[in-house]
Amino acid sequence: MELNLPNARLAIVDGEKITDYLLNSAHPDNGGKAKFFLGLGFAAERWQDFAEALRTLAGSFQITERVESLHGVKYVVIGRIENPSGRSPSVRTVWIVDTGNDKPRLVTA
Repeated sequence: MELNLPNARLAIVDGEKITDYLLNSAHPDNGGKAKFFLGLGFAAERWQDFAEALRTLAGSFQITERVESLHGVKYVVIGRIENPSGRSPSVRTVWIVDTGNDKPRLVTA
Protein backbone atom coordinates (compact mmCIF):
# COMPACT_ATOMS: atom_id res chain seq x y z
CA MET A 1 0.00 0.00 0.00
CA GLU A 2 1.27 3.46 -0.85
CA LEU A 3 2.08 5.64 2.15
CA ASN A 4 1.09 9.05 0.83
CA LEU A 5 -1.84 10.39 -1.14
CA PRO A 6 -0.95 9.99 -4.83
CA ASN A 7 -0.34 13.34 -6.55
CA ALA A 8 -1.22 15.26 -3.37
CA ARG A 9 0.36 18.39 -4.87
CA LEU A 10 -2.38 18.30 -7.54
CA ALA A 11 -5.23 17.82 -5.04
CA ILE A 12 -8.53 19.45 -5.98
CA VAL A 13 -10.53 21.20 -3.28
CA ASP A 14 -13.79 22.59 -4.64
CA GLY A 15 -14.73 26.01 -3.25
CA GLU A 16 -18.38 25.05 -3.07
CA LYS A 17 -17.50 21.99 -0.96
CA ILE A 18 -16.00 24.39 1.57
CA THR A 19 -18.47 27.29 1.46
CA ASP A 20 -21.69 25.32 0.95
CA TYR A 21 -20.87 22.35 3.18
CA LEU A 22 -17.84 22.42 5.47
CA LEU A 23 -18.35 26.03 6.59
CA ASN A 24 -22.15 26.13 6.29
CA SER A 25 -23.81 25.71 9.70
CA ALA A 26 -27.23 25.57 8.01
CA HIS A 27 -26.38 22.52 5.88
CA PRO A 28 -28.55 19.61 7.13
CA ASP A 29 -25.71 17.07 6.86
CA ASN A 30 -22.98 19.26 8.34
CA GLY A 31 -22.97 17.51 11.72
CA GLY A 32 -21.11 20.28 13.52
CA LYS A 33 -18.26 20.49 11.03
CA ALA A 34 -18.91 24.18 10.37
CA LYS A 35 -18.78 25.04 14.08
CA PHE A 36 -15.47 23.19 14.40
CA PHE A 37 -13.81 24.74 11.34
CA LEU A 38 -15.21 28.24 11.94
CA GLY A 39 -13.89 27.94 15.50
CA LEU A 40 -10.42 27.41 14.03
CA GLY A 41 -10.72 30.77 12.29
CA PHE A 42 -11.56 29.60 8.79
CA ALA A 43 -14.13 31.74 6.93
CA ALA A 44 -16.18 31.32 3.78
CA GLU A 45 -14.90 34.66 2.46
CA ARG A 46 -11.37 33.25 2.58
CA TRP A 47 -12.18 29.70 1.57
CA GLN A 48 -8.93 29.44 -0.40
CA ASP A 49 -6.97 29.51 2.89
CA PHE A 50 -8.97 26.51 4.12
CA ALA A 51 -8.47 24.72 0.79
CA GLU A 52 -4.72 25.25 1.00
CA ALA A 53 -4.63 23.96 4.59
CA LEU A 54 -6.47 20.81 3.47
CA ARG A 55 -4.04 20.32 0.55
CA THR A 56 -1.08 20.77 2.91
CA LEU A 57 -2.52 18.20 5.31
CA ALA A 58 -3.06 15.75 2.43
CA GLY A 59 0.54 16.05 1.31
CA SER A 60 2.11 16.02 4.76
CA PHE A 61 0.60 12.94 6.39
CA GLN A 62 0.38 9.28 5.43
CA ILE A 63 -2.84 7.68 4.32
CA THR A 64 -4.55 5.56 6.98
CA GLU A 65 -7.03 3.77 4.75
CA ARG A 66 -7.43 2.94 1.05
CA VAL A 67 -10.71 1.66 -0.43
CA GLU A 68 -11.35 0.79 -4.08
CA SER A 69 -14.80 1.41 -5.53
CA LEU A 70 -16.50 1.62 -8.93
CA HIS A 71 -15.86 5.37 -8.95
CA GLY A 72 -12.17 5.23 -8.09
CA VAL A 73 -9.93 4.83 -5.07
CA LYS A 74 -10.76 6.59 -1.80
CA TYR A 75 -8.05 7.55 0.65
CA VAL A 76 -8.31 8.65 4.27
CA VAL A 77 -5.62 11.00 5.53
CA ILE A 78 -5.60 12.09 9.17
CA GLY A 79 -3.31 14.85 10.33
CA ARG A 80 -2.90 18.19 12.03
CA ILE A 81 -4.33 21.11 10.09
CA GLU A 82 -2.70 24.53 9.95
CA ASN A 83 -5.27 27.18 10.82
CA PRO A 84 -5.69 30.83 11.82
CA SER A 85 -6.33 30.00 15.50
CA GLY A 86 -2.85 28.56 15.93
CA ARG A 87 -4.20 25.39 17.56
CA SER A 88 -3.25 22.07 16.00
CA PRO A 89 -6.26 19.77 15.95
CA SER A 90 -6.26 16.46 14.15
CA VAL A 91 -8.58 16.35 11.14
CA ARG A 92 -9.77 13.33 9.15
CA THR A 93 -9.96 13.98 5.41
CA VAL A 94 -11.30 11.73 2.67
CA TRP A 95 -10.05 12.02 -0.90
CA ILE A 96 -10.90 10.16 -4.10
CA VAL A 97 -8.89 9.60 -7.22
CA ASP A 98 -11.67 9.10 -9.74
CA THR A 99 -11.35 6.30 -12.28
CA GLY A 100 -9.54 7.66 -15.33
CA ASN A 101 -8.07 10.61 -13.43
CA ASP A 102 -4.81 11.06 -11.52
CA LYS A 103 -5.73 14.03 -9.31
CA PRO A 104 -7.13 13.43 -5.84
CA ARG A 105 -10.33 15.33 -5.04
CA LEU A 106 -11.58 16.21 -1.56
CA VAL A 107 -14.69 14.25 -0.59
CA THR A 108 -15.06 15.48 2.98
CA ALA A 109 -13.26 16.48 6.16
